[in-house]
Amino acid sequence: MRWGKGRRSANIEDRRGRRMGGKAAGGIGGIGLIIAVGYLLLSGDPSMLIRQIAGGIGGGQQQQSAPAQTNEQQQQVADFVSVVLADTEDVWKGIFQQNGLTYQDPTLVLYTDQTPTACGTGQAAAGPFYCPGDRKLYLDLNFLGEMKRMGATGDFALAYVIAHEVGHHVQTLVGTADKVRQMQARSSQQQSNQIQVAMELQADCFAGVWANHAQRQRKILEEGDIEEGIRAAAAVGDDHLQRMAGRRVVPEAFTHGSSEQRMDWLKRGLSTGDTNACNAFN
Repeated sequence: MRWGKGRRSANIEDRRGRRMGGKAAGGIGGIGLIIAVGYLLLSGDPSMLIRQIAGGIGGGQQQQSAPAQTNEQQQQVADFVSVVLADTEDVWKGIFQQNGLTYQDPTLVLYTDQTPTACGTGQAAAGPFYCPGDRKLYLDLNFLGEMKRMGATGDFALAYVIAHEVGHHVQTLVGTADKVRQMQARSSQQQSNQIQVAMELQADCFAGVWANHAQRQRKILEEGDIEEGIRAAAAVGDDHLQRMAGRRVVPEAFTHGSSEQRMDWLKRGLSTGDTNACNAFN
């Protein structure tokens, strides 16, 4: 991606190096970590899994400050994240204005290991997520290692992850997220899963819409970038994650969509640049 000269966002909250006090939560290792990441990666409402992963850690615990343990590579990634967030701000402000609406920027929180959120205690094992309760995106930069193990590499793969979470913010601003939760409250578990899949696929499409507009306006994409995003979408498909766990594929248990679905909806947004093409609920 051509990002070096891009605008940096002012909506970055850097909590790296701050440690939460109290008893540490039980960790998730090996394939369990990958499945936890896959379950929550690009998730609309992370509160349930956050509580499960956080174990005995309470939301009211204090953070203890410590020097941030960062290196030059992580600082470069943090800079990249800031540019991508700024670019999503510019694109979505324009789209909202065209529709007579006002876009409100989300905040992206960079943290280490654990952090308090309005959705419960966030943990790195859960992967990046958006919390509608405080309208913030959460990202531990060490997640990049998990992305590589899942087959998602390249700068545009990370940009897709961030843009997808911003897509959930858009859903919150326009009221889609509230409607989804209301529908899920009246639904069976299987129906609720299907509704959540639609929510995730729409956010994938919104990520593609952002990239379409950013490319037309600022020529951010380089050769191979789109392929990186497509591979990342495939890597977080429910069927792919179930196979990685050594389990049979159970479509009824999908909460994010298959690899094919996730690739298709990302490509739909990329090719059209039209939010009207992102109605995955139909």
